[in-house]
Amino acid sequence: MKTLKVILGAFLVTTIFAFASGGDKAPQKVKEAFAKKFPTAKKVKWEKENATEWEAEFKMNKVEYSANFLEDGTWKETEHEIEEKDIPQNVKTVLATKFPGYEMEEVEISETKDGMVYEFEIEKGESNMEVVIDTNGKIVKQEVKKEDDKEDKD
Repeated sequence: MKTLKVILGAFLVTTIFAFASGGDKAPQKVKEAFAKKFPTAKKVKWEKENATEWEAEFKMNKVEYSANFLEDGTWKETEHEIEEKDIPQNVKTVLATKFPGYEMEEVEISETKDGMVYEFEIEKGESNMEVVIDTNGKIVKQEVKKEDDKEDKD
């Protein structure tokens, strides 16, 4: 029992030290790459996305964005929500044809070095899906989401 307390205590101290010393602060290379790519960004908040990636949440032209960068400053992806009226007709047609009866819960544009896609969160009754459609109307991804997969985007 004593060993467990020592291990938990060490973990707690390490966690507190990492947080106090800027555990959520992006590396300088990442910040520089971000500033170069998004010079007009406002209210930037950094978060460690995973072991190799940082995510910035920010505003630009009154729109909320998120952008991901690798530790070395390499840009990976930028996303922002859009309204249904901003979806191209060919993409809307594919969504309506392939997923009849589903309601759109959220739509985002995702940009990467490979191009731009539309990411949809759709639902029909208890069924929730993520569907990704490219600008040509091709379905790039479709995945059924389990209830515990849903993210709280508030």
